[in-house]
Amino acid sequence: MFRRRESVPFAFVAEADDFRSNVTPPPRERLAPGQIVGRTLLGLTVTAGLVGALVLGMPSLDTTNAPGHRQQSEASDNR
Repeated sequence: MFRRRESVPFAFVAEADDFRSNVTPPPRERLAPGQIVGRTLLGLTVTAGLVGALVLGMPSLDTTNAPGHRQQSEASDNR
């Protein structure tokens, strides 16, 4: 593989830690009360949907109440 023989100065990397910008970012805008309420309602809706899916899905995943007999169709009764 190709190797560089001369040394590469990395002083700029060491100086980057000391660099301070004199430009401050603008302050963050405060959320309006309507935005806070909207985000809260969205979070509650998503949470309620996940809980509802879990509540409705758990009985179908339960194996302890499995029926002891196999289901047969009515067509096989008249044979």
